[in-house]
Amino acid sequence: MDGGGGDAVGGAAGPQRRRTGGRSARVREAVLAAALAQVAERGMEGLRIAEVAARAGVAETTVYRRWPTSTALVADAVTELAARENPLPDTGTLRGDLVCVAEQIARLLDGPGIVRLLGTTLALAVDPEVAGARRRFWEARFAATAPVIERAVGRGELPPGAEPRAILEAVAAPLYFRVLVGERVPDREAVERCVDDALTLHGGPRG
Repeated sequence: MDGGGGDAVGGAAGPQRRRTGGRSARVREAVLAAALAQVAERGMEGLRIAEVAARAGVAETTVYRRWPTSTALVADAVTELAARENPLPDTGTLRGDLVCVAEQIARLLDGPGIVRLLGTTLALAVDPEVAGARRRFWEARFAATAPVIERAVGRGELPPGAEPRAILEAVAAPLYFRVLVGERVPDREAVERCVDDALTLHGGPRG
């Protein structure tokens, strides 16, 4: 508890101030960024809580208090990736919006160490914490992007009942395959081809 003073005025208790958790949020952000950076550089096998703490500028006990295991820390870090801001495009056309979404995915996949991080989460697929984080990642991304498909249905570019997740999977899957299997970052031509193939598959307008 806080010591004396505080919000008391003339001996009467003033209104209770709500803690915003600003420092707590900053600590969490710093630790997760440090964990992502370390996994990106060295893989899961190179993750050391002591080094993450030092990199984040916090005590090692602070990290263990929130993330008791390395897999818990990686799981939370993967979930954090889904929360990164990617503005929802609104170009006025379905194809234009999907090209923007695909370019966001390509930029993510081109980020430093992202392929290693994705490989780590696949290797730890049997761990329920990491598997749950991966599911949350995709659920968050699909939910955030679904309005692109819903608007297209409203404009008549897609048939009623078009399934947002199925269309977005058709766009994203070849991009991930190209990076994880082909080890090539998607260029603009690849991005547009993925979008046009998805639109052909689901009856949308191509460019």
